[in-house]
Amino acid sequence: QVQLVESGGGLVQAGDSLTLSCAASGNFLSITNMAWHRQAPGKQRELVATITSSGSRMYSDSVKGRFTISRDNAKNTVILQMNSLKPEDTAVYYCNAGVWLTVRFFYDYWGQGTQVTVSS
Repeated sequence: QVQLVESGGGLVQAGDSLTLSCAASGNFLSITNMAWHRQAPGKQRELVATITSSGSRMYSDSVKGRFTISRDNAKNTVILQMNSLKPEDTAVYYCNAGVWLTVRFFYDYWGQGTQVTVSS
C-alpha cells in the first residue's frame, strides 16, 4: 500500500507565500509523474502543476509565474511553492502520483488534501 501525505496548508493573506509538501511512503518500485491539483468549493478539480521523474514541469495558466513545483526523488516528495497568493487560489490542494507497484502494476494515488485559504 502507498500513502501520499500532504502538509503545509493554512490561512494566509493575499500576496503571501505558502509551501505545500507531499511525501509518498510504502512499498513500490518507482514514481513517475507527480502533480498538484486543487478543488475550490462548487468547482471541478483542476490540475495546478506536474513534474516528471526527470524534472520536466508544467503549470496551469492561472498559476504560471507564481507557483513552482519541485521534487526530491530520493525522498519521494513533491513540493509546491506558492507565491503572490490570490483569493482565487483558495481551494483544497491534492497531491497525486503515478506509482509502479510492480513491473506490471501501475496505480494512480491521491493524497487526502490540504486546505489553502487566501483572504483578501
